Order: sequence, then structure tokens, then C-alpha cells
Amino acid sequence: MRDDVDFVFHARHREETRTRGNIAAKLAQIEDHWSPRLLARVNDTDVRIAKIKGEFVWHHHEAEDEFFFVLKGRLLMQFRDREEWVEAGEYILVPRGVEHRPVAPEETHIMLIEPASTVNTGNVRNARTVEVVEAI
Repeated sequence: MRDDVDFVFHARHREETRTRGNIAAKLAQIEDHWSPRLLARVNDTDVRIAKIKGEFVWHHHEAEDEFFFVLKGRLLMQFRDREEWVEAGEYILVPRGVEHRPVAPEETHIMLIEPASTVNTGNVRNARTVEVVEAI
């Protein structure tokens, strides 16, 4: 049986998001960096988009894996033991529990696929933390 609050949230969310859209047009609506927007929810998984530039915060996610797909630009994913460059059209999967820091030397557009429960700054709370991801 569904929790009433959960059902109301999901019903409202379905009304706010579209089943078809243009990612470039959605990205054009985003002005700030490091503030992910909800493009779609597929079951309990979010498809998010964001514009990023500069260094993010070192963090990890206890329970969630993160999938980063670079749409435009390039992403440097820093891990404590290595660095990985991810170019436009490429992706990187960051397993749960792995400390990482995304860095974008120039404005980069990314798509994130992750559980809806994922907070962008993981175990860290700071000015860049987005507790509730807005739909775009």
C-alpha cells in the first residue's frame, strides 16, 4: 500500500515533468553552476542535468552510485588515488562510498543518473548542497 504523501509527491511530479523534451533547450534555461535540475524520474531514479564550472567539494555517497554523462565540455573526476578525464559523449560511474571531486575547467554540461534520494554533496553539507532538486 502506498504512503499518501509519497503518492501525492509522485503524482504532482508526473504533472510537472514531460515524457519528451529537448535537453539543449532545458540546459539553456539554467544560469547557475553546480545546481542540478530534475529532467525526469524513471521509477525511483532521477535523470538530472546541470551546468558546472570550477571545482566542486570532495564528498562521497554512502548508499548511491552516481552516473555522470558529459554532454558538452570536459570533466575531470578526481579520486583520492587518481584522476579521470571524461570528454563530451563519454561517461563515468562513481561507485557508492568512493570519495570524489568533479572539476570542470570550463563550463561543462552534464547529465546525472542516480537514485532520487541522492544529495549532490553527499556526506557534506555546505552552500552548494541542493536538498530538493527542482524540476525543469
